[in-house]
Amino acid sequence: MRFGLIGDVHAEDERLHVAIAALTAAKVDGILCCGDLVDGHGDVDRVCSTLTLHRVTTVRGNHDRWIRADEMRTLPNSHRMTALTPLTIEMLKTLPRTVTLDVPGGKLLLCHGVGENDMIRLGADDSGYAISSNEDLLKVLFDATISVMVCGHTHSPMVRRFERGSGKLPLVVVNAGTLAREDAPGFAILDTATRRVEFHSISEAMTTSKRSHAVF
Repeated sequence: MRFGLIGDVHAEDERLHVAIAALTAAKVDGILCCGDLVDGHGDVDRVCSTLTLHRVTTVRGNHDRWIRADEMRTLPNSHRMTALTPLTIEMLKTLPRTVTLDVPGGKLLLCHGVGENDMIRLGADDSGYAISSNEDLLKVLFDATISVMVCGHTHSPMVRRFERGSGKLPLVVVNAGTLAREDAPGFAILDTATRRVEFHSISEAMTTSKRSHAVF
C-alpha cells in the first residue's frame, strides 16, 4: 500500500492543490493529512473543499481545536469561525483526533502530535529522557498492533524506528512536514511494501521535486 502524506496545512490552499495533484499522478492508494488546516496565509475554505473533494483522510490539529474554542486568535495569520463557510465549519467541527487504518503487518495510526495528544512534539533528535518521559509515545509503543504512526505538529520531515523487542514489530513514525511557506513546504509518499518514505518539496513556483528518501 502506498499513501500520500500531507503534514500541517495552515491554509496553504495552492500548495495543497499542488501536493494532491502530484500524489494523484503518483497513483497512491490514499492520501492522509495530519491537520492544522487553519491559521496561515491562504484560504481555509478552499483547503477544506479540496480535502473533501479528494477524499483525504484528515485528523484534527491543535490549531483546528483552538479555532473552534475561539482560543489563540491573536496568533499571526489566524482565522475565525465566523469568517468561514458553513461547510468548512462543519468539517472543522467533525475532524477526529485520530484515525486508525489496517496496513500490512498491523495498523497505521494517523494523528497530529503523538496519539491522542495534539500538543506533544516528537523530534528526530529526541533521545533518553525526552523519549522515556513521553507518555503519549509510550502508550503507542505499548500497543503492538500499531506498526506505523503518521504525525505532524513539528513541521519537520522525519522517519524514526522504535524497537519493541520480544519479537514484536517495531514502531515506525513518519512526519511529512508542512505546507506552510515559511518552513520548507512539501509532502511525502509512504510505501508500506518496500518500507520506503519519499519526501518531496514544493517550490515557490509551485513545482514539485523529490527531496530525499528513507528506508525503515
